[in-house]
Amino acid sequence: MAFGVYVHIPYCIQRCTYCDFATYEQSKILPPDQYVDLVLKEIRQKRGYYAPQSLDTIYFGGGTPSLIPAHLIVAIIKELGSYGYTTRPDTEITIEINPATISEEKLKIYLDNGVNRFSVGAQTFDDRLLKMVHREHSAKQTLETLDLLRAHNLNFSFDILFALPSQTVEGLRNDVRIAIEQGAKHISPYCLTVPDGHPLSKGRPVDDEQVEMFDILANELTAKGFQQYEISNFALPGYESKHNLLYWIDEPYWGLGLSAHSYSKESPWGTRYWNLNSIGEYQKQILCLDGQEFSSPAQQLPAAQFEQLEMHQALTDFCHTSMRLMRGLNVQTLAQKFPDGVQNKVRGILQGLENKSWVTYDNGHWSLTRDGLVLSNKVFQELTFLADDI
Repeated sequence: MAFGVYVHIPYCIQRCTYCDFATYEQSKILPPDQYVDLVLKEIRQKRGYYAPQSLDTIYFGGGTPSLIPAHLIVAIIKELGSYGYTTRPDTEITIEINPATISEEKLKIYLDNGVNRFSVGAQTFDDRLLKMVHREHSAKQTLETLDLLRAHNLNFSFDILFALPSQTVEGLRNDVRIAIEQGAKHISPYCLTVPDGHPLSKGRPVDDEQVEMFDILANELTAKGFQQYEISNFALPGYESKHNLLYWIDEPYWGLGLSAHSYSKESPWGTRYWNLNSIGEYQKQILCLDGQEFSSPAQQLPAAQFEQLEMHQALTDFCHTSMRLMRGLNVQTLAQKFPDGVQNKVRGILQGLENKSWVTYDNGHWSLTRDGLVLSNKVFQELTFLADDI
């Protein structure tokens, strides 16, 4: 069984117009050392939730974790290690960074303490589009950051945002070309998602054009040796995100910090629990329990912050996360986890979807077809179960 830790660092230079994560402009939140102290307290309080073990992954997400002093990132890694959640030479330790928030000195501290993967939130190399979405960095600063990472021959991932207002297909091709040329090993294309009436909802490519944009991205990446291993993720062979795979292959993970979500297998069908997404409420809850230790979410958290899954919820999660992967849903794993009647129910639904050419079956796996990728929300809707369904 694999196991990883996610640490949320909610500091940003500015709030991007499309962002809906629990983040704060750095001047509107606790000083970083006070926030990290809360995370360290949370580790001590919840360390009984999971048996001490070697970690397969640690992921520092945000926000922009590279905004805070590097020694605070190190303090979290060391605190985990002090309670038996240790790292190995092959532990994947990822930190999200934004251009112009990392220096040679900061990078050295990361590397000396095991950080070995960098997720660069650059989005596009078009300065006009960067200003449109209120990103503070420039394309030039992105290239300077990538130069620094490449000089150390580091493993880095790159996010590309598409379907922005007035964004052109040729501009998107250029973003992909530059990201590949700069040495990214992993690229995550994200379609801009905003509600109707949002300032960025005007002038966006229509749905058919968005599909065309994704096809262009996929074709360009595939031609350069990248493999699509998940709906929104491409990687050179061997450079898939081990941490994100935890979420998609039904493995436990521990989320620390503001709004972080976790999953454990302490109950028959799994337990999900989550932290509060208001910094004031999160701080209050952690300080109120300071010095105490707990062995499960039910012992520590109010009912509104955890749920012990029922079989139909676990089945929905299993089907959705499995089908996000290009390798698809493994029928043997399904059989190991769920009773025969449930397997038959899922098989019947998938066979119906196969008749629509949305999924295909091969070598013990059900996976999305090209049409299924485009209509994945409809596939997931079919694979959503209520208690009465099984």
